[in-house]
Amino acid sequence: MIKVKICGLMTFDDALQAAEAGADMLGLNFFKRSPRYIDPDDAREICDGLRAQLGEQCPVLVGVFVNELVANISTITIKVGLDFAQLSGDESDSMLKELRGIGFKAIQPMNKEMALEDVRYYAPHFPQDERAPSILLDAYHPHLYGGTGEQASIEVALAVKAAVPRMMLAGGLNPDNVAERIQAIHPWGVDVASGVEMPDSPGVKDPARVKRFIEAVRSVG
Repeated sequence: MIKVKICGLMTFDDALQAAEAGADMLGLNFFKRSPRYIDPDDAREICDGLRAQLGEQCPVLVGVFVNELVANISTITIKVGLDFAQLSGDESDSMLKELRGIGFKAIQPMNKEMALEDVRYYAPHFPQDERAPSILLDAYHPHLYGGTGEQASIEVALAVKAAVPRMMLAGGLNPDNVAERIQAIHPWGVDVASGVEMPDSPGVKDPARVKRFIEAVRSVG
């Protein structure tokens, strides 16, 4: 079954609705320049509330970090109660090594060759835990670290998928196009943020769009 990650959550209600709709993973963004940034104290309340209400049915909880110090990532991960840390900036392979299996890298390669270089570079430190992707592929953007609404090319996605055990696909996904993208690429998982939000309201999830997105994924995978 294809994994679904709903990312950029900012409230308990949105997180709970995503979980109850069938999300496998929930993402909380700790990059302060992001419109979806959440304070660690608020994130801890969300995670504690989800585990209290859902127990073993709680989705995997992921923190999104961009060019953050390993010490800070570790501190926030423990404080908030996260399962994994997604590194979405210009982090080195040594940072993944220091995170000891709880970190996975998001990449935004310009082309297939750069994508495969990234895969080879980070491969020695892919997480072994099968609840996490080996790598997350997002669309290239010269200035932004994800959340652009743009799509990675199918050529790049297929090349990365063939080279890693578990590829999560991000970038420009929404309830109307995710089934087609899955049929073309067959990723291990898909990640969405802006594609399930209220118009012009970063971080504010639309429960109907979240539900439609997950239903679309389940209809094909």
